[in-house]
Amino acid sequence: MRFLGNIEAKIDAKGRAFLPAAFRKVLQASGEESLVMRKDVHQNCLVLYPESVWNRRMDAMLEKISEWDDEGQQVLRQYVSEAEVLTLDGNGRFLIQRRYLQMADIVQSIRFIGMNDVIEIWASEKAAAPFMPQQEFAAKLKAIMTTATT
Repeated sequence: MRFLGNIEAKIDAKGRAFLPAAFRKVLQASGEESLVMRKDVHQNCLVLYPESVWNRRMDAMLEKISEWDDEGQQVLRQYVSEAEVLTLDGNGRFLIQRRYLQMADIVQSIRFIGMNDVIEIWASEKAAAPFMPQQEFAAKLKAIMTTATT
């Protein structure tokens, strides 16, 4: 499952957004019916996880956190409590609760960014934040790919 692209959209007055058709097709082809949404840990955006991707990541986290580790349980509690299961309606829309809109500083215009097996949702005004200038990007990509292949 791979999400690719950078697509602008709007949310309606009730906080509903249409998941772009290209992303819906990927979900349907993978047999996914539900998404999990949470605020990104590092960036000021929301992340949509297909349920199977969320479950894999939760399994990996649970393997590392002992039920007897108070701090680990606190991290797990915060991570899970800030997540919500979403289901698309018949038109491909989903509701973004007000608290999530506030967390990501989203007013009305949004940008969906495909990030491999997840989808990020950015406030359109801040959609340039996760990107770097082209020359810097080219240099860093070259460094990563050169290191990875040697």
